[in-house]
Formats: sequence, structure tokens, C-alpha cells
Amino acid sequence: MRLLLCLIFSAALASAQLKTAKDKTTLEAYVRQTFTWGAQIAVAVGDPKPAPMPGYVEISVTGSAGNQSQEEIFYVSDDGQKIIRGTVFDAKANPFKQNLDKIKADFTSANLGTPGAPVVIVMYSDFQCSFCKAEAKLLRENLLKSYPKEVRLYFKDFPLEQLHDWAKSAAVAGRCVFAQSPEAFWDYHDMVFDKQGEINLANLKSTVQGWAATKGLDSLQLNRCIDQKTTEKEVERSQEEGRSLAVNSTPTMFINGRKMTGSLQWDTLKQVIDAEIKYQKTAKNAGEDCGCSIPLPMLAK
Repeated sequence: MRLLLCLIFSAALASAQLKTAKDKTTLEAYVRQTFTWGAQIAVAVGDPKPAPMPGYVEISVTGSAGNQSQEEIFYVSDDGQKIIRGTVFDAKANPFKQNLDKIKADFTSANLGTPGAPVVIVMYSDFQCSFCKAEAKLLRENLLKSYPKEVRLYFKDFPLEQLHDWAKSAAVAGRCVFAQSPEAFWDYHDMVFDKQGEINLANLKSTVQGWAATKGLDSLQLNRCIDQKTTEKEVERSQEEGRSLAVNSTPTMFINGRKMTGSLQWDTLKQVIDAEIKYQKTAKNAGEDCGCSIPLPMLAK
């Protein structure tokens, strides 16, 4: 009898000591081990919230170092013994709805193309990134020529400050240009990428001033905006939005919510766009007229 009681007690004790991933300390240790996040990475584990499927809770874990951060979503079973990392799809909704719900693409963002288009491309870019320069050139040369009415493109600032010393300043200046003239922003966009190899932190402002003088912009207003960093918060909101979408490199674009990273060839992009145009003819659950999180822009083409 004594032996039986000891066995029962031991089993109960082992069960009580069984680690649960719903415990923040336990989940943090598990995530650190999974991603090899050392002590230099600060880890924040969120509170559990209802998951999109029964029997699980959803917990976000964010790792950060300086201005860089990475969010991961985990689904933990109710007993805390199973962990799922990945995306849960609802068969009744757009497969990329979770991304669409996080993207704010409206008339406050630089954009071009047709309002109400069935395909929306949101580009997170860095003016000092050579891959972004190549992708920007590809889009500017091909997108509206191939899809004059079917696509809307939004430009989002995502300067990689730890790698590029003047990227954020260029983003701030670009937003200052946009505040004066949304149409002039795209000339600015092309100019900065064209002169990327010539620009540095010391000559960025003078380069912008020389360009602005040829565009009929209010130089005093533009200089004041740049000097006072009036648009810096807008750039930082764009960065934060990107981080919420797990953007950690540039260029990164979302085509109707579908995440695509790196410098892509036109044939690849065209294949995805064509597929979305076809799909949206019946689905109508992703473009600017879908009623999701991307409202109809108020700016004309």
C-alpha cells in the first residue's frame, strides 16, 4: 500500500512539474532555443488570446534588438503541451486576411494606379537599399504599362537604420515632399534611387534641395519640414506596421496580402498579379473594393 501511495504521489508530482508553454518563462526559453536568440535579444511574450481554432490560444512573441524587431505567432494547446507555429487559414476568407487587416493603405500613403483596382500591391522599401532600387525600377517601367486599370501600388517606408545611415532621412524628406505634392513624390522616389550611389548623409539635403528647385515646390516649407523632422513619426508608423507584418528585409511587398520578399523578376510578379486578377473576378475579397482593411483612396491617379 505504501509503495502504491508513493507511486501515485510521484506521478502527481511529475504532472505538477510538467512544463506548460502557456507559462511565459517557459515559452520564452523555448523560443530563444528555437531561433537561437541570445541574451542580446530582448524577448516579450504576450498574453494568451483566443485562437482562430478550438483547443488553442494564440500568443505573440516579439524579439527585438535596437530598432529591429521580429514578431512570431504561436498557437498553444489548452493543456500547454503542444505548440504550433504558422498561419491558420479560414476557408471562408481571403487566405491572407491576417496581413490585409494589418495594412493601412489609403490616401495618406504614396500611391499610383487605379482606385478600386482588384489588385493592391503594398511595397515596404528603403531608399538606400540596392535591391529596392532594382525593384523600384522594374515596377515603374512595367506595372502601369501592363496593368493600367487593374493594379494600385502603395509605397511604404521601411528604412533599415542599422545598415543604412541616410535611409531614414531620405524617407523623412520623401514624406515632406508628399505632404506638398503627392504627384511630386514619385519624381523624388525616382531621383533618389537613380542617385543612390552618389548620395551620402552629408549631401542628402543639398541633393533634395537641388531637385526641389526644378519642381516648383516651396523650398522654405520643404526645408523647414526636413529640418524639424516633421514627418518622422509617419515614417516610424510605417516601420512599425511593417514589423507587425514580420517585415525584416527590403524590398518586401504584399500583393493582395500575399507576402513576397527580395528583388523579384517581372515574369514572377506578373504571374502572381494575373492569378489575383482572375481570382478576384469571383472572390472580391482582397483588392481596394473588397471591404477589408484597405479603404478606397481619395487621390486621383
